[in-house]
Amino acid sequence: MKHVVLLLTLISIALVISACGGASQDTGSEDSKNTNTEPKSGGVLKVGLASNPNTLDPIKYTGAYESQIMRSVGDTLVVYNQDLSDFSPSLATEWKPSDDMKSYTFKLRDDVYFQPGKYQEGRKMTAEDVKYSLERSAKESALGRLDGVESVEVTGESEVVVHLTAPNASFLAMLTDVGNIIIPKEEVEGWGDQFGANLVGTGPFQFKNWQTDQKVELVRHDKYWGEKPYLDGVTYQIIKDPNMMTNALRSGDIDIATDIKGQNRQVIEQDQNLELLSEPGLSIDYLDLNNMSGPTADPKVREAIYKATNVEEIVKGVNQWGGGSVSYAPIPKGSWAYNEELEKLKPEYNPTEAKKILAETDYANGFKTELYVLESRVPYATIFQAQMKENLNIDVDIKVTEWGTLSDIAAKGKAPMYIGGWSWYPDPFFFLNKTFHSNQIGSLGNGKGYNNPEVDALLDQALSDTVEQEERAKLYQEAIKIIMSEYPRVELDNLDQTAAVTKHVQGFAVSADGTINIVKPNGTNVWLNK
Repeated sequence: MKHVVLLLTLISIALVISACGGASQDTGSEDSKNTNTEPKSGGVLKVGLASNPNTLDPIKYTGAYESQIMRSVGDTLVVYNQDLSDFSPSLATEWKPSDDMKSYTFKLRDDVYFQPGKYQEGRKMTAEDVKYSLERSAKESALGRLDGVESVEVTGESEVVVHLTAPNASFLAMLTDVGNIIIPKEEVEGWGDQFGANLVGTGPFQFKNWQTDQKVELVRHDKYWGEKPYLDGVTYQIIKDPNMMTNALRSGDIDIATDIKGQNRQVIEQDQNLELLSEPGLSIDYLDLNNMSGPTADPKVREAIYKATNVEEIVKGVNQWGGGSVSYAPIPKGSWAYNEELEKLKPEYNPTEAKKILAETDYANGFKTELYVLESRVPYATIFQAQMKENLNIDVDIKVTEWGTLSDIAAKGKAPMYIGGWSWYPDPFFFLNKTFHSNQIGSLGNGKGYNNPEVDALLDQALSDTVEQEERAKLYQEAIKIIMSEYPRVELDNLDQTAAVTKHVQGFAVSADGTINIVKPNGTNVWLNK
C-alpha cells in the first residue's frame, strides 16, 4: 500500500506550487494577538471564493459560495453563537416554543431597516415582512430549508407566531439558514426572476455590483441596526484555481482565501506574512454501501468491507498536509451530540477477520463492483480500491462522474458504492435524520436505502419529544450505536474548515460550519489594520 500513498503524494506535489519563504507554525499573527490594537474604520475587505454564485435569491440558492455573500446582505431571526453551541438573537430579540412544540412566538426588533433598492427607499422592516419571507421559504425553497412550517401569524407590530405541522426540535437551527433571511416583498415582486441578482436585505452590507465569474461588490449599509461595520465594503473575488487563490493571497490581491487544501496549506504556513486558520469542521466524508441490492445488501459483506478498510491509511494518504482526521461516527466532532464514547464503535482494521466474515457469505471469493466518485475524491477511491483487492479480492471499478450524474445515481439507489460528503448544522438531525431515516430513502442522503424502524423511532423521538440538547443527544447516541452495528457505510474523515488571511485582517475566525462571518450580531466585526 505504501506505493499507492507515495504515488498520490507525487501527483499532489506536481499539481501545486512550490512552498517558499520562512517557516512559521504560529496559530496567529503578532497583529492578531495584540489586544491593545484599536479597531480602525475604513477599507474594503477582499475575499476569495472558489466558485461563481448562481443566484442570491434565498429560496433558489443551493451552494455554499452563494450563502457566503448572502450572509453579509441579509439577516435571519436568530443566529448561532460563536462556538455554535446555542442560539443568539438577531432580528428576533426573544422566542418561546409552545408547550406542544408546534408553534414558536418571536419578539422582533423595532429598529430594523431594509437597504434601499429599486422598489423601496430603505423602509422599516415589519412583522408582515417576516411572515412574507418565512412563508415564501416554506413553500418555495429549492432545498426545503424551512420544511414543516405551516403558517406565520402576525400577532402584533413586533411579534409573530410560527406554526409548525409537527413538533420539530431542530426548527431554530433551520431558521439560522441564510435561505430564511428577511426580505422586502416589493423588491421580490418588482424584480421577479432577477431578484437573485439584486438582493435586498437588512444586513450590514448592501449589494452594489456583480460581474459574473469575476466579483461581487458590497458596500456598507449605513442604517444597519447592529454594531456599525468597520469596513467600507466587502468584495468577493471569484478564483476557481486553488493555486491561483493562494498566489492571490500572497501577492495581496485578496485578504482572505477560502478552500485551502493540500500542499497549499504548507505554502501558507511557511509564509510569515500569512496565517492559516484551520479548525475541525461540521463536515464528514464517507463511503456509502448499497443496503438494498447487490453483495452489500448482506450486512455480513458490509461488515467485512468495513473491517478490511484501513481508514487511517486513507485519511493519512488524502490529507498529507493536514486538514482532516479519522471519522468515527456519522456525525462530526463539532456536533453537540458527539462524545468520545462513540469512537469505540468504529470497527478495528482487521483484514484477517474480514476474510473470515466474507467467507460466511455467498461472496467468499470476492466480487466485482463499482464505486462512484467526484474527481476531487479519486484519491480516497484509489487507496480503497487497492485495499479491497489486497484484503478481500474485491475488484472495485472507480466511476468518476460530475455532480449532477453522481447525485442522481446515488439518490436512486443505483450506486453499488458511492463516496460522499455531508456538511450542515451542529444539530445531529441534519446528519442522522437526513442520511439514515427511512423517510429519506430515494434522496441523496439515504440513497443507500438504510432502513431500521428502531432507528427511525429514536430519530423521531429526538425531534418531537424535547428541545433540551442533553436529552436529545442521548437519543441520537443510541441511534448511532445501532447504525454502526449494521455497517451501512464506512466513515472516512472529519474535515477541517480552513481559510487563510493576511496579517492585516483582524477579528476574523474560521467557523466550524464553514460560514464566512464578516459582521454578525454575536460580536464579530472584521476590520483591516492598514
